[in-house]
Amino acid sequence: MAIKKSELYSSLWSACDELRGGMDASQYKDYVLVILFIKYVSDKYSGEIYAPITIPKGSSFSDLVELKGKETIGDDINKKIIAPLEDANKLVSMPDFNDPEKLGSGKEMVEKLTNLIAIFENPALDFGKNRAEGDDILGDAYEYLMRHFAAESGKSKGQFYTPAEVSRIMAKIIGIGKAKTTTSTTVYDPTCGSGSLLLKISDQADSDVTLYGQEKDAATSGLARMNMILHDNPTAEIVRENTLSHPLFHNTDNSLKSFDYVVANPPFSDKKWSTGLDASNDNYGRFDGYGIPPDKNGDYAYLLHIIRSLKSQGKGACILPHGVLFRGNSEGSIRENIIRKGFIKAIIGLPSNLFYGTGIPACIVLIDKENAQNRKSVFVIDASKEFIKDL
Repeated sequence: MAIKKSELYSSLWSACDELRGGMDASQYKDYVLVILFIKYVSDKYSGEIYAPITIPKGSSFSDLVELKGKETIGDDINKKIIAPLEDANKLVSMPDFNDPEKLGSGKEMVEKLTNLIAIFENPALDFGKNRAEGDDILGDAYEYLMRHFAAESGKSKGQFYTPAEVSRIMAKIIGIGKAKTTTSTTVYDPTCGSGSLLLKISDQADSDVTLYGQEKDAATSGLARMNMILHDNPTAEIVRENTLSHPLFHNTDNSLKSFDYVVANPPFSDKKWSTGLDASNDNYGRFDGYGIPPDKNGDYAYLLHIIRSLKSQGKGACILPHGVLFRGNSEGSIRENIIRKGFIKAIIGLPSNLFYGTGIPACIVLIDKENAQNRKSVFVIDASKEFIKDL
């Protein structure tokens, strides 16, 4: 029997209500999603020998329930539940369940965490009995919450989520659905956020592909790792660090690893992109032959990183603000150099107000290195008015 999504969503939002007041949405989402994750993997994989995630003895959801009402509940969750799960599954940056500033102290913390756990004891939320074939209900719920958290968090906190509609378009136009893929086919997102964009690309492939993601925010990279497991991609490699200053995917000679497909929704017009990076002496040659982006605008820094990270026949798609199409000075020179190499296959102008917390209009830049030397033009689509509002 399938779990009703409406009941699941209602329970999850009740969990959010338990935590409101001491922190904003960008923080309480971490706690709710971790409990959701523990409940799901415990129901789904406890006792399985070849499960995609290891649940250490004493760290399942039933063990979490045993902590309800205890004065040491916060510290016990950290040490008895979270730490063993982190160590066994290479999870990173889980939230602190013993933080009095966010959860209150003493009795207040005990009550908040006890009530939070109790919500997930709802018998209707038994994920082990969810037998709807092909139904990714937990993955859907995860993205449902991510979407609402992004909407509540505002501009600075909404960066971790790429709207599903945009992700689906990118997955279609990048062409992975028409290609013959295998597990040796690689897909990379250098600013992967919660991982939703990577997962949409993977869904379009005709077979399992290998996913790689890097994310500089600690909590968000942890969420991305959990998201991969929830979507049956436990082998996806998610790493935490600043992609521009410290890219972590390398070849044996320490050059940048290259991929078959690269997708990204980097932070718009990042004013701190060069922090920790000597762009004039970049170890990976990302700016060689193109030019160095301006200090206070990193849009082209991310685009050039993507180009450098693609194989000789690789294909990529990147969401950038419209300004990359017409800004002058150093950016104008970089744009001209990229176009002369034939790497830009198409540009799709998107409607405004698509992204949470900002109304800046954006575009998708489609990169295709295959036959780039013979490319004489760029296909441009103005889709800014070609949409239907979902009210």
